[in-house]
Amino acid sequence: MIKNLLTTMTLFCAILFLNGCTAGLTEPEINFEPPPYVEQMPAKEDKRDYTSTGSIFGQGENPLFSDHKAMHKHDIVTVIISEAAQSSSTAAKALTEDDTMTLGGGVFTSPGANGAVNSAVNTLNGFSNIGFGSTSGSAFSGAGSATNDASFTTTVSARIVKVLSNGNYFISGSREILIDKQKQIIKLSGVIRPYDIDQNNNINSAQMSEAKILYKTQGDIDRATEQGWGTKIIQAAWPF
Repeated sequence: MIKNLLTTMTLFCAILFLNGCTAGLTEPEINFEPPPYVEQMPAKEDKRDYTSTGSIFGQGENPLFSDHKAMHKHDIVTVIISEAAQSSSTAAKALTEDDTMTLGGGVFTSPGANGAVNSAVNTLNGFSNIGFGSTSGSAFSGAGSATNDASFTTTVSARIVKVLSNGNYFISGSREILIDKQKQIIKLSGVIRPYDIDQNNNINSAQMSEAKILYKTQGDIDRATEQGWGTKIIQAAWPF
């Protein structure tokens, strides 16, 4: 009975320990699913007339004169990613605490007593008039600062996944490049306005709403600069 109880407690503690470690080992991720309002908003109906094939200004599949900007579902738009992030923060904290405690013993008095009584009172006072005193202090100070300056520039072609009822486009795109056994992965998604697409069918990432951009590398360099799982476990479980 006691053995089973100890085994159960050991397993329970192990599960709590592993859960605590796992919480500190998860890598940051981005969910590229469309935002809820994009899913809830109905798609805009395609009212193009493919039967008007006799006019050079028609809206058929290949009209002679047409706008080359992305306008319909599955059309391609080029996203120019130009992102820069700069941040700086400084924090300082100082705590000081001092405590002093004094405890004195009582004394006996005997006004008007004779010599024998006074002698006895003085003897008692020798034992009772005992005092205690203590002093304690603590101090803590800490300071930290962080500075971040990063920039990222590239281009990615994205596809119109959905044309919303208000005319905006939800786009999504990705690009993978393998150079010298180093794989670069770029993904993006977001909502854009057709008015922001220029005459060259380009749009800047700063003009995207709900923008989600992912850039990561896979290969020997990425593995060399990443901490091992053993080090991550120790850091996640280390309380200090």
